[in-house]
Amino acid sequence: MSDLLSPPSEDVFKRFTSTSLDALLAEQSITPEEQSLALFHRCAAEVPAYRQFLQTRQVNPDAIGSYAAFQTLPLMDKTSYMRAYPLPARCFGGSLNGTDRVAVSSGSTGQPTFWPRSAADELAVAVRFEQVFRDSFQAHQRHTLAVVCFALGNWVGGLFTTSCCWQLARKGYPLMVATPGNNKAEIFRIVRELAGHFDQTVLLGYPPFVKDVLDAGIAEGINWADYRTKLVFAGEVFSEEWRSLLGQRIGSQSPCFDSASLYGTADGGVLGNETPFSIAIRRWLAHHPDAARSLFGESRLPTLVQYDPSNRFFESHDGTLVVSGDNGVPLLRYHIADKGGLLSFKAMRKFLQAHGVGGMSELGLEVGFQPRNLPFVYVFGRADFTVSYYGANIYPENITVGLEQPELMAWLTGKFVLETAETPDGDKYLHIAVELLPNTNPEAVSVSAIAASVRVQLLRLNSEFANYTPFERQLPHVSLCAFADPAYFPVGVKHRYTRG
Repeated sequence: MSDLLSPPSEDVFKRFTSTSLDALLAEQSITPEEQSLALFHRCAAEVPAYRQFLQTRQVNPDAIGSYAAFQTLPLMDKTSYMRAYPLPARCFGGSLNGTDRVAVSSGSTGQPTFWPRSAADELAVAVRFEQVFRDSFQAHQRHTLAVVCFALGNWVGGLFTTSCCWQLARKGYPLMVATPGNNKAEIFRIVRELAGHFDQTVLLGYPPFVKDVLDAGIAEGINWADYRTKLVFAGEVFSEEWRSLLGQRIGSQSPCFDSASLYGTADGGVLGNETPFSIAIRRWLAHHPDAARSLFGESRLPTLVQYDPSNRFFESHDGTLVVSGDNGVPLLRYHIADKGGLLSFKAMRKFLQAHGVGGMSELGLEVGFQPRNLPFVYVFGRADFTVSYYGANIYPENITVGLEQPELMAWLTGKFVLETAETPDGDKYLHIAVELLPNTNPEAVSVSAIAASVRVQLLRLNSEFANYTPFERQLPHVSLCAFADPAYFPVGVKHRYTRG
């Protein structure tokens, strides 16, 4: 067996456990651009699918000798690459032998995509968790109970998070990891039995589910402030008002240090993380919408995180994000279909100074706070018409199947708008506006039948929805719209089936 297919050396794990976070983030013998170019040449030589991918597009790897040439390489995506070549062929050496675990993500038709990786691949992601636990929660100095509230199983969130937290404990962090998954009763049992023995408790999960946990816990008599609760989110964009709302639930006194969101995908792992600095900037932008609009080009706020370019290398392509990085299935200029962009650390500081923010205190941080010199990536959400709900990607195709049942088509045109909405209390729900056929009496239409049909098909076709979304949140809210309703179905413009 070649070295490529051999289990990772124990030295890889020793390096992680024996190297400080500061040193891990500072280690960089070559530039990120040079590192991406080196990864390209390794993949062209050692990944059969990528070699064929280049050949069919008449790309000569020997001609790619500079970063400028690297930028001309064709983008890969799920359709043109992941679904076009067998899974082993997309791995180094054309074999799965170098990987030891797998994650699954749902597709638009319900056909899952598998993402193999190794324990060594998770070490780079563990650094993102270390940033959050150390820089935000001071977990190197505080005995911490980490409660993993992501769904367990082959889904990327639960076991990925668990493994990375275990690596922090292995490194010496005084950290205990509990894995109730998205079972609220078990979460509460763990909190009641264990949280009082620790300096702080960290809940890790998808934003709407974490809110459900906090609210249901309060209803059952749990005072989250007693456990000095911290929060780690992933998967969805939320407002700073929503962060403040949850901060009230946990008795937060330092919003920039009491929660953090991870930006990740099943294919690439965790790509970046919120930091106290990025949260402080975002909270400042929430109060300065004109500045936010000039920075991001939109009035709504995206998720804003910092990332390590030596670990995951980002590019911007037509307002969407492209990433390269080593992994079980290595990614080269992979189009992740997220709408967003990039900002260097220097550009962000210059922007803040131009808007009168000269020091940390003006962002609500302590004077003398030293942010990490890492670039920023901002993410509005999916650009491929999916909607994220409890961490599950909901595809328009899933909704279409639910609506196009014979008993419903006597009422409906088949056109709809899918979106997530929020109650005044900050609870997320799935909303579907459906268009009625001309001259249809709304009183003759069964909204409950439409919602039930969509739910049945979502559960059948979308395994993420079935496993991530609590039962009580699975039934969508359906509203009926007259034919050619100007708010949702205007005449003469191309119809969009989702809204961000």
